[in-house]
Amino acid sequence: MIDSKGYRANVGIILSNAEGRVFWARRAGQDAWQFPQGGIRASETPLEAMYRELDEETGLQPQHVEVIGQTRRWLRYRLPARYIRRRSRPVCVGQKQRWFGLRLVGAETCVDLNRTRHPEFDDWCWVDYWHPPEGVIFFKRQVYRQALRELAPLVLPEHCAETGDSAATRA
Repeated sequence: MIDSKGYRANVGIILSNAEGRVFWARRAGQDAWQFPQGGIRASETPLEAMYRELDEETGLQPQHVEVIGQTRRWLRYRLPARYIRRRSRPVCVGQKQRWFGLRLVGAETCVDLNRTRHPEFDDWCWVDYWHPPEGVIFFKRQVYRQALRELAPLVLPEHCAETGDSAATRA
């Protein structure tokens, strides 16, 4: 789904463990790391898309995670000109994303990156909550910072106490 301004509707997933570390995955065959994310189909709500993408990209099922919140609004990033496919119709200039904060409540062994015929990721690890903006491709950094900042009070309660930040929309 691409809106009238050229932004593709998408969900992003910040999956944390009990220690507040986050799931960080390497794109298959590349030296590029990111959070799980993916497009929203016309027939889906953002929540339905999030669960589908979670399954496709990590093998995790709804019973393996707890939804702890989501961003209050769509967060957007624009693609650099060299990544825009001008021949596609409609032209996609970037993504608008609804970010979900999840907590793993199942076992780590439930993660299965080979859930689909064409896996998105080939490796994963837990990283410090604030690491991803420095490790993701440059044009996604600001959106990652925004999503992490907004969801931090739900994942890292001490962050809220230290900064006075208000929480994102709770599940």
